[in-house]
Parts: sequence; C-alpha cells; structure tokens
Amino acid sequence: MKLLQLKWIILITLALIWGSSFILIKKGLVGLDPFQLGSLRIIFCTIFLLLLGYRSLASIAQHQWKYIALTSLFGTFIPAYLFAIAQTQINSSVSSILNSLTPLNTLILGALVFGLDFKRTQILGIIIGFIGTILLIFNGALHHPNQNYWYTLLVLIASVCYATNVNLIKKYLSEMKPLTITTGNFLVMLFPALIILLCSDFLSVINMETVRHSMIFIAVLGVIGTGIANILFYKLIQISSPVFATSVTYLIPVVAFFWGLLDNEMLTPIQFLGAFIILIGVYLSGKK
Repeated sequence: MKLLQLKWIILITLALIWGSSFILIKKGLVGLDPFQLGSLRIIFCTIFLLLLGYRSLASIAQHQWKYIALTSLFGTFIPAYLFAIAQTQINSSVSSILNSLTPLNTLILGALVFGLDFKRTQILGIIIGFIGTILLIFNGALHHPNQNYWYTLLVLIASVCYATNVNLIKKYLSEMKPLTITTGNFLVMLFPALIILLCSDFLSVINMETVRHSMIFIAVLGVIGTGIANILFYKLIQISSPVFATSVTYLIPVVAFFWGLLDNEMLTPIQFLGAFIILIGVYLSGKK
C-alpha cells in the first residue's frame, strides 16, 4: 500500500474512533464520576496494551523513558480527566469541536517551543480560529444557561496537551515503534490511575448496576478509543507531519455531531457558525 493511501486510511479510521469517544464519555458519566472514568479508561487500556506489547518495552532505552513519561502525561493522562470533567457541564459535540483546535495549538507550540516557522496564512488561521472559539463558547453559554461554559477551558487545555504531545513524539520518539511508545505510555500511567481510582468511592459503588453498565462503555473507550487509536495516531505522526496527524480533528466533530444528534444534542445556528469558523482557521493554520 502506498504511503499516501495509508496516511488517509489511518486518518479516517481515527476520525471514526475518536469521534465516537465523546459520546462514550457521556454515557460513562451516567454511573461514574470524572476521576473514576479517567482512571478506568487508562487501566482498561493498559491491560490491553500489556497483553499486546509487553515484549516491546525492552527496546526502550533508559534515556528515552523521560520522553515516554512526558508524552504519557500530555498525550493521555491529563486530557483523560479534563475531558471527563468538562463533559459533566458541556455537550459532547461542543467538546469535540473545541478539540479541533489541536492542530492550531500544535502550530503555535511548534513555533514557540520547537523552532517551526510561521507563515502569514497560518497567523491568519490562528486569529480566525480564536474568533470561532469565542463565538462557539459565548453563544453556547447564552443559550444553555444550565451548562457551565467555563468548563470549555478544560477542553482547550487538553488540546494544548495534545499539541505538546505531538511535537514531543515527532522530535524525540519518531524512530520508536508506535506500539512500544503506547505501551510504555500506559505502563507509566497505570499506578497513578490506580491510586486516583482507589481514592474515589469506586469500591463502594462498583456493585451498582449503573456503574457496571458505564464500565462497559469505558472499556470500549479504553481499548479501542485509547489503546488502538493511540497506536494508529503515533504511526500517523511518524509517516506524516504533526500538523497532518492532528488534522484528524477536522473530521472528529462531524462524527461526534451525528452521535450527539442521536442523543438529542443540538447546536444553535451561531454555534454552527463558530464551529465552521474554527475549522477554517485550523485549515489555514495547517497550510504550507
């Protein structure tokens, strides 16, 4: 298979998987609190990855573990909890749209921290993306007074974490196999996630039917939406560029929006406009 075809196949597959992740988080929050959800997502994923790739851990050099730890922190650990907390207050479709700012943040961080060059159209894209974000958030807060749109800041922070992770992977771990990176990441996160889970009241509610039902959604999210998706994503980073890899977030809101419609979520016309403006900004920021 040609490299170009492989890049697009992985990109579309990731969009379908990650676009479905937001509704899985929403369903998981029916019986779990955000910290239980984030921890279980990591634990389920770690078990799956260790069964699949534990032998690959031996190929990680000692000096590389610091980058494995950093990428685990920014690529999964912090965002896993931030998205879960945010979706206690905002719709899953809004969360996915704001996540589409990841390529834009990848560009900004790449320029400020990793030495990438800005182009005039990319600066324009950043400005346009910011305008769209303001429209989406403030109009949503106006028309959904029952939702706390300050929680959108958590999604924005998570997108910055993702952008940091992409640049770190490309610069320091691009020669490492995707399965090795992903398995190492989740091994690092396993014990902190277990501690957070045990510090919650999970053991006292685990026998509740709603909790067990929510755990099924999070098991799917952990194995497919996190484990398999991360392996594919790191492969995509290695065979393309950071901006192309994060352009998967153009497509994620489309998938998430249709899941949201099935679950009775709806955006206002101004929010649709804001989402469209964000995607224009992200597109311009990714142009060469």
